[in-house]
Amino acid sequence: MERLDMKKFIITVAGKEHLSYVPDVENALVEASKVKGTGLAKRSTEYLTSKITEGKAVIALSEEGEFAGFCYVESWGHEKYVANSGLIVLEEFRGNGLAMRIKEEAFMLSRKVFPAAKMFGLTTSLAVMKINSELGYKPVTFSELTDDDDFWKGCQSCAYYDILFRTNRTHCLCTAMLYDPDKEENGKGKRKKPSARKKASTRKNGQKPTARMKIEIPFLNGNGKKAKNKK
Repeated sequence: MERLDMKKFIITVAGKEHLSYVPDVENALVEASKVKGTGLAKRSTEYLTSKITEGKAVIALSEEGEFAGFCYVESWGHEKYVANSGLIVLEEFRGNGLAMRIKEEAFMLSRKVFPAAKMFGLTTSLAVMKINSELGYKPVTFSELTDDDDFWKGCQSCAYYDILFRTNRTHCLCTAMLYDPDKEENGKGKRKKPSARKKASTRKNGQKPTARMKIEIPFLNGNGKKAKNKK
């Protein structure tokens, strides 16, 4: 396949001027939802229209104005969680990094509109998992996702919904991934760096401690317990 020039694509937040592309988006999602392994759910004309008019969708067009790809933003649990859903690229435009460009734009849009929300996704696509990983998403259990029933109802049109239903929303063929801005951007939850005092106590490359180090070996009594120091 000939690699396309990404400069020849217009990737932008969708607006009212893009409503004429709703049938193209809907058809692309319907066809993709029929393919085992995509994990994509169908969306109605009304739903896609609302996402575009609210400024919560990203669209990709060729320089000739041909529809190429799409993604929309959803919020759940009183805007505590956000999902970039329905990521789709038409087959003739795949393999050129367009999906990554669309997802990046949707990611930035989500962070702008919902700066405090945790971002999550469910997918069976290895390509989408790779994109999410590059954006900072981490694999998590389903229990860490939103408990908003409206979100899970949206999975009913997915080919794997029966698995999700039978396991009480604890398992599915989809992989759950989460981006927590509180951890990724504010540094919370990250491994603490060793203190300067601890660094000074050992040599580099795992060598033995110096003679200046104070090494304490506890004295154990007959019961195997640490004996108290006598004054």
